[in-house]
Amino acid sequence: MVLADDRLTVGSGPHNDLVLDFDSTVSRLHAVIERFGQAWCLRDLASRNGTTVNGERLAGERPLHPGDEIRVGRTRLVFRGDPAVDIGAPTAVPQPAPILTRREQDVLDALCRPVLRGDVFTEPASIKEMAAALVVTEAAVKQHLVRLYDKFGLCDEVTRRRVALANAAVRRGAVALPELRNG
Repeated sequence: MVLADDRLTVGSGPHNDLVLDFDSTVSRLHAVIERFGQAWCLRDLASRNGTTVNGERLAGERPLHPGDEIRVGRTRLVFRGDPAVDIGAPTAVPQPAPILTRREQDVLDALCRPVLRGDVFTEPASIKEMAAALVVTEAAVKQHLVRLYDKFGLCDEVTRRRVALANAAVRRGAVALPELRNG
């Protein structure tokens, strides 16, 4: 079947665009396939037996890719897509946070805690502020920072390394703002 419109309903009821009345495991209004720009998404419509894509049960919407196997009840559908449409490069996966020691995590949390003050252009905590908050020497904080710069790949040429480290820690999930509030 060619997807001519921007929306295709799937189910056993006669009002659907794709009627699967031969399959008793398909709900009357089972799922919908919708176009979003150049891409297509599949959504289960609270069907009794669910919908799967490539063997995974659908929860919410899911983008479809050429070759995806859709199961509606016991019926197997294969999404072919339009080979003429270039959907672009895949979305980049963010780099995970490095493995940190407990003390390195404490230093990162202390570094990022000033963001909770709510100022627009918040500067990360100074070495002196981190040392006071952690009840350690400034030299100890500096040693931890050197290891953290290395773990996050921040070389000596990076200007404002504490700012870059704080941003990298939040971006890569090493520091979560809700946890800073509770800490």
